[in-house]
Amino acid sequence: MIKVAKFGGSSVANAAQFRKVKNIIDEDPARKFVVTSACGKESHEDHKITDLLYLCDAHIRYGVSVEPIFSLITEKYMRIKEELGLSIDLEYEFARIRSQMDYGMSQDYLVSRGEYLTARCLAEYLQADFVDAADVIIFHYDGDIDMERTADLLKQKCAGSKRVVIPGFYGAMPNGVIRVMSRGGSDITGSVIANIINADVYENWTDVSGFMVADPRIVKNPLRIPRITYSELRGMSYMGANVLHDDAVFPVKNKNIPINIRNTNDPSNPGTMIMNDCSEIDEKEPPHVLTGITGRKDYSVITIVKSHSSTEVGFLKRILEIFEEYHVSIESVPVTVDTFSVIVQTKAVETCIYEIIARIKKVIQPDDLKVEDRLALIAIVGRAMKSVPGISGRLLSEFGRNQINIKVINQSSDELSIVVGVENRDFEKAIRCIYDKFIKDEEKKA
Repeated sequence: MIKVAKFGGSSVANAAQFRKVKNIIDEDPARKFVVTSACGKESHEDHKITDLLYLCDAHIRYGVSVEPIFSLITEKYMRIKEELGLSIDLEYEFARIRSQMDYGMSQDYLVSRGEYLTARCLAEYLQADFVDAADVIIFHYDGDIDMERTADLLKQKCAGSKRVVIPGFYGAMPNGVIRVMSRGGSDITGSVIANIINADVYENWTDVSGFMVADPRIVKNPLRIPRITYSELRGMSYMGANVLHDDAVFPVKNKNIPINIRNTNDPSNPGTMIMNDCSEIDEKEPPHVLTGITGRKDYSVITIVKSHSSTEVGFLKRILEIFEEYHVSIESVPVTVDTFSVIVQTKAVETCIYEIIARIKKVIQPDDLKVEDRLALIAIVGRAMKSVPGISGRLLSEFGRNQINIKVINQSSDELSIVVGVENRDFEKAIRCIYDKFIKDEEKKA
């Protein structure tokens, strides 16, 4: 068995966290490929190394001294070195970075140094081989990862190694220039490596024990989701459940490699397993009707009424093209007879809502048009819903009992999810009542 173990910033925030990582790696010899983020926050008052490096870049661009910020970075790594008894020559590494700052180094190169230095320290501490991501993760010039070239280089660089540590978040262009991914990109690095080596499991170690059924800031001590399908994950993460970078899913999903979300601070917790198909396990351990409840606030609804529009060919297309003109992404389009609603994130139309309304009036000439703000969307996701009749009815009944007005409701044809729209002020109350009805009540009956 081969596992890829990726550790997030909180997992390598200080020497104590490094020790936890070592215990996790030493416990399982299958963890042969280790990917690390840059050091994260030790406390609320602390700063992520990547944030500090971005700040250094901004100071350089505006001609402000970077010394106070750069000293925070050096002090953090020096503490880790001293407390773990490492021999890495950090003075040389920092002198090299500092000297290049004076010669117009790229932002991507500078901010990638957090992952680079963390991986160097972790490789020595784990007595593993260090492999620079710039030597194995290769991008095309359009920004996509060159999987074929990356596979060839990874196999060459890692041949003969019992265990390797690779920094996440960055790679190199075909000409060798460093390029970083979007924030959280270390998840992608781990996923790409898992794809190439055909890993049995991709472990993603963070500071939470997997996905929770609901946000713990809203529901007290929510249950952990033991397993979830990739489709369910997509539905939840899009609506705000962000534990894993979205783009990290595709490389492993394509090869049916499960992702295991684990907690570095609670390594005995099995976390959440993300799989293509959970049916075999579900037969032995049936899941809750609902897998997860998540959502977001601050949406706007533009409702358009026009007589006989339901039979007018191309009517909806003309409406959507107006939003496309203003580069506004549409969340949902609830439709009834001669009434069309377009739901968008409020922040997406803040600067152009009046122009959009004017265009709709000119192009569509509606009988009525109204805009409502302060809408929250809640997604109820669950692969088991399709086998249980009456879920929507029970949901509507529970909202009515709790005096929550439903503004919008939309159910996917695959019966995997139901999205309801409520007023912002009812958001937390709605999530709690769904959890109590479909999760707490089930637990009581079990």
